[in-house]
Amino acid sequence: MDKQTAIENAAREVIAHGGPDALTDPHIATEAMGRALDLDATHDDIRAEMARQRCL
Repeated sequence: MDKQTAIENAAREVIAHGGPDALTDPHIATEAMGRALDLDATHDDIRAEMARQRCL
């Protein structure tokens, strides 16, 4: 998996599984975030991608 794909995946998983109303396993989002961060993504990279996906 490349960095951009990991960022896109992390953003998608955080949107789907994160937040206080999440009714799914929170580890799904944290594992996706971890994979992106391991590939040198930043929290800002993921945050920007989340904003982009929400606007689609």
